[in-house]
Amino acid sequence: MTPQQQTEWQQRLIALLESQPPDDDGAHDLSHLHRVWAVARKLLAHYPEADPIVVMAGSYLHDLVNLPKNHPQRQLASHWSAERARQLLADSGLSGAQLDNLTHAIEAHSYSAAIPPRTLEAKIVQDADRMDALGPVGLARMFYVSGRMGRALAHPIDPMAEQRGLDDQAWAIDHIDVKLARLPGMMQTEAGRNMAERKLEWLIHFRDEFCRDWMAR
Repeated sequence: MTPQQQTEWQQRLIALLESQPPDDDGAHDLSHLHRVWAVARKLLAHYPEADPIVVMAGSYLHDLVNLPKNHPQRQLASHWSAERARQLLADSGLSGAQLDNLTHAIEAHSYSAAIPPRTLEAKIVQDADRMDALGPVGLARMFYVSGRMGRALAHPIDPMAEQRGLDDQAWAIDHIDVKLARLPGMMQTEAGRNMAERKLEWLIHFRDEFCRDWMAR
């Protein structure tokens, strides 16, 4: 894909997004999609055999249907997003094989759907999306989502869960150990794994500093 083609496709995808009903979720906004594509571009540099148009479209269209974390049908959101993306790009010039690849990449990106990615493009999209849950931006998104769901920052007397079970439905900081610390080991590409491990190191350092300050009394 030439730089001009990349720019044209990016503009087309953003126009499609802007034509959709607005969503007030600041953790899954256009900035999130830009970051997912930015990470995907870095991963594509390691895997030039992947289809960049499929990866770009997956990066930008994977959250077309965005349901809250506690929604009873959350696990179906990626399937509905994939269906909508296929409809929006039906006349885009993508081949049937590319549309099939894109549909799978969007369906498989979701953590809650638990669909194993079968293609390199799906693996890159999944890794890029999960990368945005790590590092400083991932931390900010974690607290944002937890606040919207009414969760407290941390357990009042045992933030590190030394004498209790972890519960990220009640305490936001628990989400680091419940889910985020597992993400590097779940990355589908070696390049994604290396990047995620560096981001997790920062997050664990923050958690330790946070808990020390939380208990300073």
